[in-house]
Amino acid sequence: MMTGMNTETCAPSEAATLREIFASHADAAPPAGWEAVRSFEAEHGIVLPEPYRTCVAEISDGLRAGPPDYGLLPLAQTPSDWGDGRAERLLAQPFPLTETWQWEGGGEEDAGGEELSDEEFETRVEAVYDHGSLLLGTDGCGMYWHLITMGPQRGHVWLIDEFGAIPFGTRPGALVMPGTPGFAGWVAHWAEGRSWFADD
Repeated sequence: MMTGMNTETCAPSEAATLREIFASHADAAPPAGWEAVRSFEAEHGIVLPEPYRTCVAEISDGLRAGPPDYGLLPLAQTPSDWGDGRAERLLAQPFPLTETWQWEGGGEEDAGGEELSDEEFETRVEAVYDHGSLLLGTDGCGMYWHLITMGPQRGHVWLIDEFGAIPFGTRPGALVMPGTPGFAGWVAHWAEGRSWFADD
């Protein structure tokens, strides 16, 4: 697990990076303001991790250009392809993972290799999608980017799709998506035009 990420205060360097990136895009949405951010937090029983929190309140609440491919969603929105009738999103419940979990092909094991019944498997996958994370956007084809709001991975950005869940950012022994972890690192990586994956 990565350590040293400050999710409680917005570093001036991260705020400056985000301001520069969003200011370079004419389609950047205006900031939501602190009242809207605090109202959202109270509704969900969380405090959003920094620097995302300051970005939404003071810099921009969404960007059609990205990241990801179909745009950075405004606070509280879900992608148009998220679908109806899904489980309630529980942002105050801890995100259940701390490392990559590939479940491609319906493997009946969790991230630690523990054997799971079909019901346990479905319950854990649903928790990965719906517990302790905020949807940032989609790259299409069911590839969703989540900002973790609760649990040991708070402040990290994860890609979750039909094949599994992968954290963005340099991690020892798991360099699938190298980069600087966290929201500002993820946005800067996209702004530099870099691939999400190490092997692309």
